[in-house]
Amino acid sequence: MTRRDLVKSAAAFTILPAHLVRGYQANEKVNVGVIGVGGVGSGNASKLAQLGENVVALCDVDSGILERRAQSHPKARKYTDFRQMMDKEKLDGVVVATPDHTHAYISITAMKRGLNVYCQKPLTKTIAEARLMAEVARQQKVVTQMGTASAAGETTRRDLELVRSGMLGDITEVHAWTNRALWPQGFTRPTGSDPVPSSLNWDLWLGPAAARPYLAKWPEGHPMYKIPERLNAFRKNWWTDSWPSVYHQFTWRGWQEFGTGALGDIAPHTLNVVFWALELGAPAAVEVVDTSGMTRDMYPEWSILRFDFPSRGARPPVSIYWYDGGKEPVREIAGGDKDEGGLVWIGTKGSWPAARGPYFGKSADAYPKPPAVDWPYQEVHTDWVRGIKTGFQPSAHFGYSGPFTEAYLLGNIALKMGHRIEWNPLTRQITNCREANQYLSHEYRKGWELPV
Repeated sequence: MTRRDLVKSAAAFTILPAHLVRGYQANEKVNVGVIGVGGVGSGNASKLAQLGENVVALCDVDSGILERRAQSHPKARKYTDFRQMMDKEKLDGVVVATPDHTHAYISITAMKRGLNVYCQKPLTKTIAEARLMAEVARQQKVVTQMGTASAAGETTRRDLELVRSGMLGDITEVHAWTNRALWPQGFTRPTGSDPVPSSLNWDLWLGPAAARPYLAKWPEGHPMYKIPERLNAFRKNWWTDSWPSVYHQFTWRGWQEFGTGALGDIAPHTLNVVFWALELGAPAAVEVVDTSGMTRDMYPEWSILRFDFPSRGARPPVSIYWYDGGKEPVREIAGGDKDEGGLVWIGTKGSWPAARGPYFGKSADAYPKPPAVDWPYQEVHTDWVRGIKTGFQPSAHFGYSGPFTEAYLLGNIALKMGHRIEWNPLTRQITNCREANQYLSHEYRKGWELPV
């Protein structure tokens, strides 16, 4: 199943029928509620306000964070429970910027109410949730967007133009790497418990996840403190007073119960252009090339994966190599620069970025600027607002980002198993390791089952 097939099957997502789009008067503003304002959600709210839209409500399970963020939006009403916000407010759409494990529950609840949804990446925590999100969006005929800036970036457009022009020939390999995880990973859960801060509704924070004691800080002397220097630099800029938090804020990403690790954090950005340009569907297999290893509770400190995609028509198979935790391809591919990450395309006629050493032997100037690709999309927040007003679906709508999310989340299942897994997209089953299929979904805490 190629991405072209998936796009055909999701054709209803492209433009909503006119009678399903509420008529907006000239200069009429969209009313938006933002759920989760501790991190990137705060930036989402600010961007929508800059666009001139109405941020009418803010919601966060931490009242301390909520009060601080509300200072920038004094007219927005404040909520701790997103369900109360949806009950009381007249909204056109919501932004979901909560930890990964609550994305599906909140987004599906909103879509079932007829609300348009902007959900931060990764779209979901599990493959089953990603499929359901796309299906509910199609049924409800709402405008959706997965939050990834790569959907509108100039680098994305340049790569699309170059790859689709054929100047590189047929793409056979892609190498993508990142310095994530920039939070603790590779450990087991500390014992003990701490009092829940009076500002935090821990039960709402847990949401669909199994109940567990609240822990504020990692114990003194824990190996977590012996982290690489690359993490220390990040810690000084980002964690500030929350360091060294165990779950809240931000460090939830490394826990299997709450996050999706380095892969879920960065693949929605880096690999988005790859899926788009090559019109990929689901991988046939995911190989664990090397890894520090999963623990019972957390994702690995680092990993190297290979996603093998079958041929698409006349185009040959392609392998995507994924490196995280500071791992990189060999110097001939990665080049000499040490930075936060990179992306290299390798084709039968050349590579991009070029000038990556003697293996490639071409400079960037060797490629003339290809014809511009038809580009109907805008900045991701602008795109979502435009979609609400016109019915034109944004670039990363759930009909696209759902299958895309399914594809890269297979990597986390391979890491759980510790070896290669083979995937049948038609039956939606892992065929060479039946026990791995249990990880396609997960159990939900009573009262938090998905609203299907």
